[in-house]
Amino acid sequence: MKKICIIEDEISLLEMYKLKFTTEGYEVITAGDGEAGLAAIKSSKPDLVLLDLVMPRMDGFQVLKTLRAEAETAKLVVYIFSNLGQSSEIDKGMAEGANGYFVKSSLTPSQLASEVKKILS
Repeated sequence: MKKICIIEDEISLLEMYKLKFTTEGYEVITAGDGEAGLAAIKSSKPDLVLLDLVMPRMDGFQVLKTLRAEAETAKLVVYIFSNLGQSSEIDKGMAEGANGYFVKSSLTPSQLASEVKKILS
């Protein structure tokens, strides 16, 4: 079973996506901020991380930098999942080492699930 870690500070969104991916047959680990997300990634070793950018304590860019700097997580598949859809944020996320970038407002949960299925197959 493939494992997805979702790092998102909006609890209602986190719960909705957790339910969607669980229903699709994935094991889902969640975290409500960047620090908790890093801890969850280290302990659960997910196949894919969906990472929000705007969060308390440690933002998504800091999480991504930390993941890319550490040998055990340098190659982890990380997709930014944010409402920040301007090209400057997308470019920065890709420059920091994201594998891809999803804009929340432009994807339904089903569309996101089908994108994730492609990534993990």
